[in-house]
Amino acid sequence: TGRPLFGDIPLDQVSTSMTINAPAAVLLALYVVVAEQQGVAPDKLRGTLQNDMLKEFIAQKEWISPIRGHMRIIRDMLTWCTREMPLWNTISISGYHIREAGATGVQELAFTLADGIGYLQLGVDAGIPVDEFAPRLSFFWDVHNDFFEEIAKFRAGRRMWAKIVRDRFGATNPRSWILRTHAQTAGVSLMAQQPLNNVVRTTMQALAAVLGGTQSLHTNSYDETYALPTEAAAMLALRTQQVILEESGVAAVADPLGGSYFIETLTDQVEAAAWEYIRKIDAMGGIVRAVEEGYPQREIAKAAYDFQRSVDTGARGVVGVNKHVAPEDGDGIPTLKIEAHVERDQVARCQAWKASRDSGVVAARLRNVRNALENDAINVMPPIIDAVRDGVTIGEISDEFRRVLGEHRDPAYL
Repeated sequence: TGRPLFGDIPLDQVSTSMTINAPAAVLLALYVVVAEQQGVAPDKLRGTLQNDMLKEFIAQKEWISPIRGHMRIIRDMLTWCTREMPLWNTISISGYHIREAGATGVQELAFTLADGIGYLQLGVDAGIPVDEFAPRLSFFWDVHNDFFEEIAKFRAGRRMWAKIVRDRFGATNPRSWILRTHAQTAGVSLMAQQPLNNVVRTTMQALAAVLGGTQSLHTNSYDETYALPTEAAAMLALRTQQVILEESGVAAVADPLGGSYFIETLTDQVEAAAWEYIRKIDAMGGIVRAVEEGYPQREIAKAAYDFQRSVDTGARGVVGVNKHVAPEDGDGIPTLKIEAHVERDQVARCQAWKASRDSGVVAARLRNVRNALENDAINVMPPIIDAVRDGVTIGEISDEFRRVLGEHRDPAYL
């Protein structure tokens, strides 16, 4: 259950962010039930569910069922949350994973906004007025090494999203037009060679995100090319943000580079290039169809190949890798090691939990989930919530997704 994880944390007084996608409906249901056990109603809960399956099919490659089955689940979740959880951010539309897969900054911007268009259309097609759910959509961006391009990307994204929501979908609430933004420094830019250089990369990227206008920021730890970060490395990453906030003064000004000839021109160029991608996706019939045809995937694969080739040939310099190389490596830095008993203990807890349940009730709850999945007119969220309330696990509900909606296999790997 969620009790060991959340303990005595009052869920009506915190905001929780869940980085989960394929089984996101089940995780949300678990959170709702844990809150219920505390006496907290769903309409009091604040937080964010990543819940972005389009980017999974484009880049991160973690799924259960084919794309249209997942989109149906997201539709039902969006509908249920809009009605029952008005303070909850229902989808965090994520460019981060697209960029980490090898996309350029323009591709990250274009494909992420195209995903946003897909979710807006999903909600509108479900009969939800756009101004009722658009303000609860948020975005999650990567911040890479090209300092000025990253700033231009954030600025272009705000302009583009406002135009999309206002002009294409007819939103009249100014809150619907806002590109609410979280950013994370680029994990893929971190190098195992001379790992302390990663502190400099992270600082530069974090500063670009702040200058570009992010409202929320995560800074990576310098040792993440080796393992999960140590406590000391994670603290240094946090202090990097805090020095920028407390000592640099850059956070005191909104859009501090606005009006610069170079930044304004670059913003226009990035925006124009991103619109070109969106027009191509529209011509294909929208982002779902484009993903089914493999268009974003092919574009990202080509960009990743071109980037790596430029590093391998030396055309693009990476300090410590192909420029300013030194014999020093990361063997001397401390790394985090997770003991094997952690996994064994969790498996044992899960087995004991399953053995303690009423198997008849579990079977009945799973039948209700299956029936909802088979009937497009039934919202899947209430039966999933009922199921987890009576002890059904994430894996068991995920198996129902597979049974009814099918199990996806990426054509690239068949």
